[in-house]
Amino acid sequence: MARTSPDAVHTAPEVVHDSAHDAGKSDIGQVERVFSATDEKGDHMNYDRVDNELAKYANAVAIEISEEENKRLKRMIDGRVLPIMVFTYFLQALDKGTMSFTGIMGIRDDIPVLQNNSKFAWLTTCIYIAVLIVEYPTNWIIQRVPIAKYLGLNIMAWSFTLACHALCKSFPALVAVRTLLGIFEAVCQPTFLILSSMWYKRSEQAQIVTFWYMMNGGQQIVGGLLAYCFSLIKSPPSALKSWQAIFLAYGLFSFFWGAFVIYWLPDSPMRAKCFSEEDKKLMIERVRSNQTGLQNRKFRAYQIKEALLDPQSWCYCLIAICTTLPTSGLGAFSQIIIKGFNFTVLQTQLLAMVLGVVIILTLISSTWLANKTGQNLIVMGVYVIPSFIGTIVLMTVKLHDKGSQIGLLISYYIVLTFWSAQTLSMALLSRNVAGQTKKSAVVAMNFVAWSVGNSIGPQVFLTRDAPRYFIAFSTHMGCYILLVLVIAFLRFYFVWQNKKRDELAAQVVEARDEHLVHAFDDLTDKENPSFRYMY
Repeated sequence: MARTSPDAVHTAPEVVHDSAHDAGKSDIGQVERVFSATDEKGDHMNYDRVDNELAKYANAVAIEISEEENKRLKRMIDGRVLPIMVFTYFLQALDKGTMSFTGIMGIRDDIPVLQNNSKFAWLTTCIYIAVLIVEYPTNWIIQRVPIAKYLGLNIMAWSFTLACHALCKSFPALVAVRTLLGIFEAVCQPTFLILSSMWYKRSEQAQIVTFWYMMNGGQQIVGGLLAYCFSLIKSPPSALKSWQAIFLAYGLFSFFWGAFVIYWLPDSPMRAKCFSEEDKKLMIERVRSNQTGLQNRKFRAYQIKEALLDPQSWCYCLIAICTTLPTSGLGAFSQIIIKGFNFTVLQTQLLAMVLGVVIILTLISSTWLANKTGQNLIVMGVYVIPSFIGTIVLMTVKLHDKGSQIGLLISYYIVLTFWSAQTLSMALLSRNVAGQTKKSAVVAMNFVAWSVGNSIGPQVFLTRDAPRYFIAFSTHMGCYILLVLVIAFLRFYFVWQNKKRDELAAQVVEARDEHLVHAFDDLTDKENPSFRYMY
């Protein structure tokens, strides 16, 4: 008799095949291992592996939810969860991006060392170095604590840190508060990926991720308007300078929002006191078909190993680096780059708002196209093409008249279409990685890579290279080329994996799991033969 343990799926004895013919049937052996008859878990949910809190609400097998009922449940979730994610991400982007606006509001004059672009760039880089360091501990904590409360406390902490920017009079002081800002803001994106997969079906997640991620564009629009309003503050007579006032105002507002998040956002469907017991059960059943799990606080070491050996994990990391390296530099220096096209400060503030519109339109249109065609990776590749064209124009066309000024500005805008790859990649990660420990590890790996790209990005904009920044844009071109290659490989890999699983399902009935019995068993995407990758 095989030994049964909380990790029975992992420890069940593997079927050994001696002949050459049987050696080619390793996938069938995998199914026999996962759904082994010896542990008597093959035909029903393995409660040894299901989270205790989840087990109280999850049905033994999938139950039918009508389309009308599904829409009703989604409306309830949208009303409670989605606004929190969208507005919190907007505040996070606004708070983090404020330094870009203050770059032309007088902070570089009051702290002269910031006139050096490399010094100014470090105020962005230090945020992402902090994220790099705390990313895995943050993901480890997210898996084990009430996620909404943890998010709210971090919002309050980063808002206090943001307000402290107004007190800084030196470069070291700014580096210190920017680093603390990075530590507290590191919780934001991993939390939202977990929440998106916890509350929403796989078919909905790309749209949900886009809704909160496009707030990067929203903060450019609103941030530009607010920055212009704050720039009207004159000191004297005001006791505060415009850049100090904007840090204090944003910090104070964000603090109260953090307290509201703690009060309003449920930690999980199981803990949502705002919903009835019956609706909780139905909300859990809604996401059963994801087969990526919902909540599990048990650490499974073998899933870490699988995450490190899975090619898709490293593809997400490369996509993160190839997109955030250009993004962070273009974001940190957006005001300075646009001003370098010989626009006034007021014109620069207003034109930066158009940048936000471009980002929002890019993310909405790419997500719509991906949902319409079902081809996420192809859409990602297509949206990189304008980035190539815009970057080539910026590197080859000189500013010499009004026409070239407008042409360079438009080229700068269309460069940002590669942002679609960031959003769709995160949505793929959310939908294609199963097993809570594995997902936690892959999310951490992704945001470590995200931090590396964001850390390097501002550093390639060198003062001696202004105003055209050939070195920076050449680096971006290299990122776009690598990005296209990674997208092509990832699509090939997912098609190949799905084909293997389809062939297996035709041979082995257990590989079909048509009733989604094992959807909450904390199986990884590799372990679960009925799992199919979205691409």
